[in-house]
Amino acid sequence: MNFLQRFRVAPGTRLKLKDVEPGLKDNDESRKDADKETEDLRQKLRELQELLYSDGRFSLLICLQGMDTGGKDGTINHVMGSINPQGCRVVGFRQPSAEEAAHDFLWRVHRAAPARGEVVVFNRSHYEDVLVVRVHNLVPETVWSGRYARINAFEKGLIESGTHILKFYLHISKEEQLSRFKRPARRPGEAVEDQRSRLFRAQTLGRVYGRV
Repeated sequence: MNFLQRFRVAPGTRLKLKDVEPGLKDNDESRKDADKETEDLRQKLRELQELLYSDGRFSLLICLQGMDTGGKDGTINHVMGSINPQGCRVVGFRQPSAEEAAHDFLWRVHRAAPARGEVVVFNRSHYEDVLVVRVHNLVPETVWSGRYARINAFEKGLIESGTHILKFYLHISKEEQLSRFKRPARRPGEAVEDQRSRLFRAQTLGRVYGRV
């Protein structure tokens, strides 16, 4: 299966997640063949990352989005674990600190952007500054609606300075998400209230994502 062609969203395309099968598998390969192909790709990724780092002219930004329990942490562990950590960073954007909130919403994001030769993964990204504030009515529509153009301009600036941007949305079904939420706490010290809060957030964000 040509995964690039199968899952790539062409510019200008209006995508609805309900039309995408979240459990799609490549049935043409056995598990043994898939494991071998995965390891071959991991080796190739290591080689390319070394070239990117040694060349020092370009950088790579990977944006991971998805509902809670969608597999962002696991994806980072399985994929990025194969490359040299000296040339890679993972950045997660949570509720802004007092210092971050005192600046423009892209201030903390720009600071985390990759340097030349570096690979940076955004575990959730600057899109949260549109999605979360929209879902929870944290700012009026006149504020969050204007952020789309500013995000586009920000990304355009990164591209023009030599940063290649890859964006991935990790899609799971509502049934699978609910099943994962019913499992015991996934992190030490995680309270039931935290799980309920994330479930509400995931469900409401899912409705927003579903209209993309």
